[in-house]
Amino acid sequence: MASVGPSAASTLPALPSGPAVFKTIPYAFILPEILCGTWVWILVAATSVSLPLLQGWVMYVSLTSCLISLLLLLSYLLGFHRNSENWKVLDSLYHGTTAILYMSAAVLQANATINSEFGVNVPLNYQLNSAASFFAFLTTFLYILHAFSIYYQ
Repeated sequence: MASVGPSAASTLPALPSGPAVFKTIPYAFILPEILCGTWVWILVAATSVSLPLLQGWVMYVSLTSCLISLLLLLSYLLGFHRNSENWKVLDSLYHGTTAILYMSAAVLQANATINSEFGVNVPLNYQLNSAASFFAFLTTFLYILHAFSIYYQ
C-alpha cells in the first residue's frame, strides 16, 4: 500500500497575500524599494539638469521601476498570484533585471554628481545630486537583496 504523505505542491512555501506581504522577508523589500526609488526621481527632478542624457536615464529607470514595483506590490496585496510558482520566477527575473538597470542608473547619477560640482548653483545642485546618488545605490542594493532572497528561497 502506498504511503499517504504531503504532495509536492503542498510542501512549497505559500506566496503571501494581503498584509502578510509586509511580514515575509523577500516581499517586505518592495515598499522600501518604492520609497527609495521615489526619492531618486524627486531629487533628480529637483536639480537643474545639466546632463539630460545621463539624468534622463536615471529618471526613466527610477520612475518605471517604481511604478512596476507598485503594481507588483498591489498584485501581492490583492492576491492576484493565486500561489502560482510562476510569480516567483517573474518576481526574481524582474528584480534581477531592475537591479542591473538601477546599477547603471546609479553610476550615471554619480557621474552627474561629480560633473555638477562645477556648474551653476553648485552647493544646492551638488547636495541634491549626491543625495540622489545615495538613494540610487541604496535602491540598487534593495533590488539585489530582493532578487537573491527570492531566488534562494
